[in-house]
Amino acid sequence: MLKTELRRTGIATTSIIAITFCIVLMMLWGRAYLLPHAYTYHEAEDAQGIKIHALVVKPESIELRAAERPLNEYHLYGMNGGFFYEDAVLSIAVNNDVPVKGAVREFGSGWFNAKYKRGTLVWDEVAGRFSIQVVSSADEIDVRDRGQYFAQGGVSMSLQDEANWSTTMEQEHLPAPDERRLRSGLVYDDSGLLWLIVTPTHCTAEEFRDAIQNTIAPGSKKEGIFLDGDGSSQLNSAEIKIRGDSRNLQQIIAIK
Repeated sequence: MLKTELRRTGIATTSIIAITFCIVLMMLWGRAYLLPHAYTYHEAEDAQGIKIHALVVKPESIELRAAERPLNEYHLYGMNGGFFYEDAVLSIAVNNDVPVKGAVREFGSGWFNAKYKRGTLVWDEVAGRFSIQVVSSADEIDVRDRGQYFAQGGVSMSLQDEANWSTTMEQEHLPAPDERRLRSGLVYDDSGLLWLIVTPTHCTAEEFRDAIQNTIAPGSKKEGIFLDGDGSSQLNSAEIKIRGDSRNLQQIIAIK
């Protein structure tokens, strides 16, 4: 009888372990299933060996968010945002006139491009169009409805201005343009799609820009901005994780 009870207890324990294991698997599968998949993954390499990874999305799928950890610690798909120092967001990062981190017109909140007027990618939902606007703060952004837009600051790539792009980049003070670093950027094309772009290849700003010209929406009219680079260049997708140096970010571009 004792042996029977022990056998029953063993069977019950095994069943509980099996059921618990199945529940855990279902929870993990559910978390993966609930991740957003509203993007197309693009991978390319140009003639100079610059590898490009991009997530292609519709603008309505984008939300700018505050952060405080490396991107790979968040349960989402997306990429790093603009410049920051310690916990201050130093590039414009605004959804519907609300900065991602703090109050309107508060330093470090995402309301300002600190120090300089810089290229800022703006999605105007009412007008249904992207633009690059060179501004110092969100007050200067021109949209039809200030309750229906997002704006991400960076430095102008000037993809439609081969003669003057380098001068513009210098005026907007892109950090270390001639150093070989990891790079990231945002580009929109003439079909209204947004490309979230990161390279794990150490390259100069010019090399990164050339790779974008050659591999992103070739033949399309496009425009974009450089985002924060080096160890901040981070990307999450189902296909790849680019971790940079896994530093803490203060702002991210998330796919809803």
